[in-house]
Amino acid sequence: MPESDELDLYFTHAKVTSDFIVDVLDEWWQRNRERFALMRQLLIDLDNGPENHSRRTQFLYRMVRFAQKYQVTVQLAYYPPYHSKYNPIERCWGVLEGYWRGEILDSEAAVLGQARSMTYNGIHPTIHRVTQEYAKGVRRTAAQMKQLENLVYRVPGLEKWFVDILPPSPDLIIP
Repeated sequence: MPESDELDLYFTHAKVTSDFIVDVLDEWWQRNRERFALMRQLLIDLDNGPENHSRRTQFLYRMVRFAQKYQVTVQLAYYPPYHSKYNPIERCWGVLEGYWRGEILDSEAAVLGQARSMTYNGIHPTIHRVTQEYAKGVRRTAAQMKQLENLVYRVPGLEKWFVDILPPSPDLIIP
């Protein structure tokens, strides 16, 4: 949360997947949605990684389902390659790396302990340990992706970088 410098860090021992990312977002939103009860729109800054790319079928599917479940508009804003210095989360990584100062992080306890004890702009992050395993390579078919594309709006000329997902009707079945 750039405005308040609140930071949640989610750790997993498994590969990060589209499903992991959206599950983490869902968990965060469930914990925080009362604070933002009047909010009808979420802006999510993303780095265009392979798990959350705007053309990643499983990621887009899960984000459309998220928007539908909570009836919020989701705006996905992607930073282009080599522009990470503008992404607020990159500042956090810099602080974290500086805090770790080359410590040997040879156990889960060491990683989580370092993360818990750091501060970001004077505030300790909230640390989460995700133990769920996620299947790799989950994809939607071309036909399913075509249906999903009908549920999103891509800014003309910037289709890859800005995606708006209006909340589908709760009774719409999304394959």
